[in-house]
Amino acid sequence: MRACALLLLLLFAGPALADPRCALPPDFLAGTRPLPVTTHALESRTLRVLVLGSASVTGPGGSGPDTSWPARLQVLLAEAFPGHTVEVAVRGGRGVTVQDHLALLRAEATSLAPALVIWQAGTVEAARGADLEEMGEALQAGLDRIRRRGADAILMEMQWSRFLRANANVEAYRDKLRLAAAGAGVTLFRRWELMEGWVDVGFLDIERTPAGERRAAVDRLNDCIARALALTVVDGVREAQLR
Repeated sequence: MRACALLLLLLFAGPALADPRCALPPDFLAGTRPLPVTTHALESRTLRVLVLGSASVTGPGGSGPDTSWPARLQVLLAEAFPGHTVEVAVRGGRGVTVQDHLALLRAEATSLAPALVIWQAGTVEAARGADLEEMGEALQAGLDRIRRRGADAILMEMQWSRFLRANANVEAYRDKLRLAAAGAGVTLFRRWELMEGWVDVGFLDIERTPAGERRAAVDRLNDCIARALALTVVDGVREAQLR
């Protein structure tokens, strides 16, 4: 009965999360993989999410902690699944690498018992020119650890940046992220592509936003990222329900 009720709820969650300003590419959700552990957690009325990442997970440049994309994600998932408890924990910060995340996973995946881990990776490695093979091996080890701990995973790319594009071999690191996600059978959240599209259409361009307007622009960006992520989670639950 609960599974049927959740499936009905999913029919309405997508439109509720959509914001026409935060337009997604037509095929953005095409590669979403099922989230069976997340689905089971929702049937039990409590969803715990662990977010791992570098600087962007803490919401720098915005108007406060409540406007970071993990904080907005918690609010949006609670709205998408009314009557459920949604808890989003954040671990990471500026300069935190994939290798650092492995250590965090050892501790946090056990103590927090998340149903879903959203792992933002690659920014620090690309900026530092880190060894690609070492990053790939660490991603594989981390995703395997998440699976063995009994959680779903979504792997998130680095955020789009002209500076990073001009000063790093970004595509090589994006390729490693794609391969890691495909190898582990998890969804790759294509944040780079998403943000690049918003820049191209003139919707959100943080680097060229006047200083006095930048905080509001960062808040808007975080909200749009969170909406796209929430839609990805809803779609992953729907895929799991239909199997």
